Amino acid sequence: MFRQTKTVFQKLRYLRLNGQQHTWRAKSTSARERALHYQAGQKIHGFTVKEVVAVPDLFLTAVKLTHDKTGAQYLHAARDDSNNLFSVQFRTTPMDSTGVPHILEHTVLCGSEKYPCRDPFFKMLNRSLSTFMNAFTASDYTMYPFSTQNGKDFQNLLSVYLDAVFFPCLREQDFWQEGWRLEHENPTDSKTPLVFKGVVFNEMKGAFSDNERLYAQHLQNKLLPDHTYSVVSGGEPLAILDLSWEQLKQFHATHYHPSNARFFTYGDLPLEQHLKQIEEEALSKFDRTEPNTQVPPQPHWSTPREDHVICSPDALAPDPAKQNTVCMSYLLGDITDTFESFTLSLLSSLMISGPNSPFYKALIEPKIGTDFSSVVGYDGSTKEASFSIGLQGMAEDDIERVKQIISQTIDDIIENGFEEERIEALLHKIEIQMKHQSTSFGLALASYIASCWNHDGDPVELLQINDSVTKFRQALKENPRFLQDKVQHYFKENTHRLTLSMSPDEAYRDNQAKAEEEKLQTKIQTLSDSNRKEIYEKGLELLASQSKTQDASCLPALKVSDIEPTIPVTPVQLGSAGGVPVQYCEQPTNGMVYFRAMCSLNTLPEELRLYVPLFCSVITKMGCGSLDYRQQAQQKELRTGGMSVSTQVTSDSTQMDMYEQGVVLFSSCLERNLPHMFQLWSDTFNSPHFDDEERLRVLVMMSAQELANGISYSGHMYAMTRAGRMLSPAGDLHETFGGLEQVKFMKRIAEMPDLSQVLRTLPRIKKHIFNPEHMRCAINATPQKMSDAAGKLDDFMRDIAANRRERKSIRPNIVERPLDPLAVPGSGPSRKLISEPKFQPCQMKTFFPMPFPVNFVSECIRTVPFAHQDYASLCVLARMMTAKFLHGEIREKGGAYGGGARMGAGGLFSFYSYRDPNSVQTLSAFRKGVDWAKSGTFTQQDIDEAKLSIFSAVDSPVAPSDKGMGRFFSGITDEMKQGHRERLFAVSHNNLVDVAGRYLGIGQRTSGFAVLGPENETLKKDPSWIVK
Repeated sequence: MFRQTKTVFQKLRYLRLNGQQHTWRAKSTSARERALHYQAGQKIHGFTVKEVVAVPDLFLTAVKLTHDKTGAQYLHAARDDSNNLFSVQFRTTPMDSTGVPHILEHTVLCGSEKYPCRDPFFKMLNRSLSTFMNAFTASDYTMYPFSTQNGKDFQNLLSVYLDAVFFPCLREQDFWQEGWRLEHENPTDSKTPLVFKGVVFNEMKGAFSDNERLYAQHLQNKLLPDHTYSVVSGGEPLAILDLSWEQLKQFHATHYHPSNARFFTYGDLPLEQHLKQIEEEALSKFDRTEPNTQVPPQPHWSTPREDHVICSPDALAPDPAKQNTVCMSYLLGDITDTFESFTLSLLSSLMISGPNSPFYKALIEPKIGTDFSSVVGYDGSTKEASFSIGLQGMAEDDIERVKQIISQTIDDIIENGFEEERIEALLHKIEIQMKHQSTSFGLALASYIASCWNHDGDPVELLQINDSVTKFRQALKENPRFLQDKVQHYFKENTHRLTLSMSPDEAYRDNQAKAEEEKLQTKIQTLSDSNRKEIYEKGLELLASQSKTQDASCLPALKVSDIEPTIPVTPVQLGSAGGVPVQYCEQPTNGMVYFRAMCSLNTLPEELRLYVPLFCSVITKMGCGSLDYRQQAQQKELRTGGMSVSTQVTSDSTQMDMYEQGVVLFSSCLERNLPHMFQLWSDTFNSPHFDDEERLRVLVMMSAQELANGISYSGHMYAMTRAGRMLSPAGDLHETFGGLEQVKFMKRIAEMPDLSQVLRTLPRIKKHIFNPEHMRCAINATPQKMSDAAGKLDDFMRDIAANRRERKSIRPNIVERPLDPLAVPGSGPSRKLISEPKFQPCQMKTFFPMPFPVNFVSECIRTVPFAHQDYASLCVLARMMTAKFLHGEIREKGGAYGGGARMGAGGLFSFYSYRDPNSVQTLSAFRKGVDWAKSGTFTQQDIDEAKLSIFSAVDSPVAPSDKGMGRFFSGITDEMKQGHRERLFAVSHNNLVDVAGRYLGIGQRTSGFAVLGPENETLKKDPSWIVK
């Protein structure tokens, strides 16, 4: 997987704390306390302790070590969190764009000395209870993290990961499959033309079809042009074709060495055990080397530079005539200066975040473009940080104007500075981020420290966030112009500034295709007859090895008997506030309160349904009560951890044609801010502002742009949503609210010259949704705070009581399900579901031509709901088909980045592929997968592995803020979950063959199909496909 790292401040967003005190784990002291007993200078299993630091803000103890023999660096974060994490990262600094670190990241996971089977990484996904397994290639490091809640599993995965990175096989066949190869279109037919294939080759073609991604890549290459940042570490598609297998092995030898490695472990498992295993299985076999991988400072320019790049036009752009991007990017200081980085990251937020920021006022509100440029704000992912500001979705004529506005705004900031309240709001945000507990805290920490540590910064210093906050407050106190001076220094006087513009070129995609074709012909022309014969034979060899049943017995595995037989119960109390049902769930939320409300859409007229997502996205951003939208934004930042409204469609657990529809209000706050949070909601209910057409236009344009940009990244989700549209009433609503239908609707709205009709629609929707008559609420808070929260909720309900109206449902068939499953139906509060007994599912095949070089393909089949006895078998079948059949067909043979099957909660069984060079071939792979399942040629081991994989998802940790939510939204109680669990354990070979034939076999099924991708003659000629 290739990714570009985001800024420290954005990373802080994921720094959630999972500080549940697991008092019930039989340990006398906590992991944090035990780690405090280590002392600097202490020797443990070949390592020496360098420092031990308590970090109370994050509830952890940091232990820093180095490996005596190799100099490998090690950081352990001891914390009372059972979701333990391991990560090893190498500084990888390529000097060309062949994608060598990225292809290497894929290839080391394809087999190693101790585990020589093909693809142990993907096989371990089904042999462990991991909560996370992946690998990342950034611009200058490659990281291999995994996490799990099971101690034995941790050792198994650690063994596989260590062997993969330090002793990989790096077979030539793996390089062809994962990197690139020249092969016949049909490998078994030497008369078919030769083409380029390879997983990373196709992944990067897909990545570069995303204009935002393309722009970000150019910007980094051109701002830092003198070393490793001038190349594409993930691989530029045509440059990938210049990489040889020899170069790949050479890069591994020079970069993947303990002397160039940084190890990180996190959680409540004992550190000694980790050190012992890492020393014995890997580090003891190496000596120290001097890895020459440092990144030198970028020489500073004496004059600013300008540049221009082109991209492909976007068919979904809100305004086809406005598709230009321009951005100014400034090189800042070294990221290893922790406090300076913290200050610049905060400064960046003050300059660009939210409607009160100077750049939002100067660039977004005049509606020159649709949104900020794809790269915006502080970026601390390179050795020297950068700050970028610009616009996308603008006309070419406005480029000069935008440049002038940027310089003028910088002058204004130097003159006027920032309001104290905005600085407080930002520091409040950091406080909330440190208190909020998430389930993937270890992974967030690993990503947060990766870049700074990679360049020999101090990771422990980075964790001491409160020290930076204190220092920041002190600096402001001593010098009220502290931030203005930084702006003067880094922006006004900085000559290392790049202005990069990007514009669409109609010929762009054709030229890309032409360049690939020319490269192909050049390679083909040099081939002798014996070369051609060798390519054909190697293609057959690769196909044979991909088709061979793999012996994975060398890999460690957990057994189904290692899975906990029962789930822990989450107690909830049901009550009411102002006549509205409330679910209270007491949790260790660390001083935070989480509020949710589900508001029914049953009374909303049909013609308003398409507008609901727009309503949700603008309702908390237009102003309310006595606050205009700027003051509202400020209050949200100062008093809450955010307020959001979103659509919710929940399928019934027992009936396929029954569902609940609504919108969910969600917000969180520190306990002290409870009254303020509910006041903001009261004002939103009682007096939202719907009078500012200019403000609405800004929000509409940003929303339409965001939707258009998201397709190349989430194409498989859009394909699955569209394929399921005609199969159930809930599937149809999902497409309306979150599918391509919604993307196109928002594009239409964005193109309207006059939005007054839309403005008039919003209050109509509001009176149907914000109605206490059709609402239920949920609160998660600490036991100490619960009665206070209940009291404040009561006040809120009194405040909004005037909105209560008896309104009739639009649909005739309403079925009531009691909120308390033990209550007599009709006796207490209930969820009101819509039933459509006359719904007729029908087959539909839709093709959406898109400006991408790769496809997203899906087939959905209507099966059974959650509570049905066959549901568990279909879940196991989807996992098993993915691991044992579809992965091989779609990724290994087909060259797609990903593909598989999944069983959805709404009873739709979906096949999908992601960034896929094929379409028709993939649709036939889906069919072959069903034939394979019906034939029953799988083993008990295959079934057990699929169950392990399912349980790692079912049992993934749940944050205190989210406990009890399954029950709140879908009425699925712990007892129902336990029943599902028992059905999963019981799934047998016969069950799987049976459900494959009964639900997925031809003639048995009702299915839908969707393909998003480049022009496709086969589908266009087929009359059964509708072309959009």
